[in-house]
Amino acid sequence: MMQIKKAEFLKSFAFGYEGGSAPEICVVGRSNVGKSTFINTICNNGKLAKTSSTPGRTRLINIFSINDGQFNLVDLPGYGFAKASKTDKDTWDELMGHYFEHSDAIKQVFVLVDIRNRSEKDKQMLEYLYYYRIPFTVIATKCDKIKKSALISEITATAAFLGLGRDNLIAYSSVSKLGIDKIMLRLEEIMQI
Repeated sequence: MMQIKKAEFLKSFAFGYEGGSAPEICVVGRSNVGKSTFINTICNNGKLAKTSSTPGRTRLINIFSINDGQFNLVDLPGYGFAKASKTDKDTWDELMGHYFEHSDAIKQVFVLVDIRNRSEKDKQMLEYLYYYRIPFTVIATKCDKIKKSALISEITATAAFLGLGRDNLIAYSSVSKLGIDKIMLRLEEIMQI
């Protein structure tokens, strides 16, 4: 199973970044889905990515080097309900689009979806990735906010909403650490492709 022994912030980019030399695994999701917390949890470093109670704080492409360049984690700006101007949101969409269309280093996109609050924006992201034939894994976040008795039905409903099989979605919680082993196994599989 993949182990992240070292993770460090590499750099931030606005426009012009077209992928690095190391394989890249991107993290995308709506604002307030928990992208920064997800990165910190899988890297076992609570201070790696800056977290905020205000959605939409990630305004640049942030690159983190994992295990001395084994791969890079790429944190993209959130989409959806960020408290930002339409101009800012359009800029972020353009920034993400430019990255997806120009980076040759992308191995996988982790699409984070709030299990309690799935939206059409999440569907649009998957459609975009399908269109550009970019491989992705869907991770349902905040599963600790759901009663255990309702978790399986919420996972099933989220998968159905997104047009996926239930087994094609990883249930995850940064609080209970649900799904961490599956995510690490998925990372290992991705790096062997």
